[in-house]
Amino acid sequence: MSGRFMDSWRAIAVPRGNPHGPLPLLLVLLTVVTGLVDAFSYIELGHVFVANMTGNVVFLAFALGGLPGFVWWASILAIITFSVGAFIGGRVQSTFGGHRGRHLLGSTTIQAVMFAASFVVALVAPRPYDNVWIAVLIALLGVGMGLQNATARALAVPDLTTTVLTLTITGISADSKAAGGTSSKIGRRFVSISSMFVGALIGVVLIRVGLAPWPIFAALLLLAVVVIVTAVSARSSAPWTEKK
Repeated sequence: MSGRFMDSWRAIAVPRGNPHGPLPLLLVLLTVVTGLVDAFSYIELGHVFVANMTGNVVFLAFALGGLPGFVWWASILAIITFSVGAFIGGRVQSTFGGHRGRHLLGSTTIQAVMFAASFVVALVAPRPYDNVWIAVLIALLGVGMGLQNATARALAVPDLTTTVLTLTITGISADSKAAGGTSSKIGRRFVSISSMFVGALIGVVLIRVGLAPWPIFAALLLLAVVVIVTAVSARSSAPWTEKK
């Protein structure tokens, strides 16, 4: 395996002595979650993202400019509920932030509850979703993704933000040796980019074959994996659990 992509493998395999313990792998799973739910929200909820707020700011401008297919209130609601989720994430951090395993366990458990509720709604509500159901789904998913984003930010594992890829892609070129940097960390950054891509691709395929609510269920399964792993490590006193 080439040295260039060795950090990709380390992000997935989590070698013994990793200063972040199992967190890199778990955050990769959460990045797949982002792709899944943003595919669902963009296709099914009126061209809105529940995880990537930069897009919603632009979509709001599109809607106010009169571009068909974009709903102004949906973008605003996504931004507001995402902010509420980030606030909850801050409260969770203040409660469990001293132990990164318990911090991730607490936040992901809450997020899983939000996603379970959203899956039930998406499953029972008639499609295409009307404005009421769209608003409910945006609110549930938006809060969950705001919570995830705040948690990833607080855990501070390099290049694994789970939602924002702009700086990740920038870093590949800007930090490369050819550009005068020390290392582009292309391996780890590639894992982050490809994880979101895979999640979005799976989400689109599920929707196109008539299984519209199931990207949320797939995301819920990944959240369950994260909850189980962090529950096992919640009592750990290993160095990686300490707040950086």
